[in-house]
Amino acid sequence: MGLRVFIPVLACVIFCTTPNAAAASTNGEAFPSSTWTITGTVPLDGSSIETRHDRLWQVSFDAPRLALTDSAEPAAADQARTQAFQYSEAYNTRRKIHMMASYATIPLFVGQYIAGQKLYNGEGGDTAKSVHGVLAGSVAALFAINSVTGVWNMWEARGDPNGKTRRLVHGTLMLAADAGFVATGMLAPDEHGGDGSSQSTHRTDALTSMGVAAASYVYMLVTR
Repeated sequence: MGLRVFIPVLACVIFCTTPNAAAASTNGEAFPSSTWTITGTVPLDGSSIETRHDRLWQVSFDAPRLALTDSAEPAAADQARTQAFQYSEAYNTRRKIHMMASYATIPLFVGQYIAGQKLYNGEGGDTAKSVHGVLAGSVAALFAINSVTGVWNMWEARGDPNGKTRRLVHGTLMLAADAGFVATGMLAPDEHGGDGSSQSTHRTDALTSMGVAAASYVYMLVTR
């Protein structure tokens, strides 16, 4: 078959096999669903035949979804930010004195407990009694210094919301220990030793006061 005969025949075949616009289905498709549906398959119950137009990929830009929203409001961020508070130079000086003196708390408590236990057991004699008196005076001086510096700084820091609960807990416990130590000194037996009841009360009050003060001291170190 010559080329001049083959080309007209091929064009005629393509024209006859391709549906035109007039033969398009009511849904506007040049190729109705029957031309691309696999033979022998049926749609599921309740499902509709999908057109070629519906099966095309469609990209839509939904403006509300693309809108950028600022979820972190400036007011909320300002509230969450730690507030700055200005302290005086005297506050920092008292704070240094308070911290340096507090390092002697545990050693004084340990020495006082050992000396007091020896006296309670009737051991040690005059040496233990002298050591116990010196340590008792040292504890009294320590708590006098830390009470003055601590209460003074608490008053100056009353307007600072940062760490307010921590300072309040520490200060309350230490003031309770101060009251306990005052009671301990008032309940101390006389130089003759007193009876067993007075010694036991003195010892119990001293240990309780030391326990409260030690708990407050450790709490301040842990939460620093």
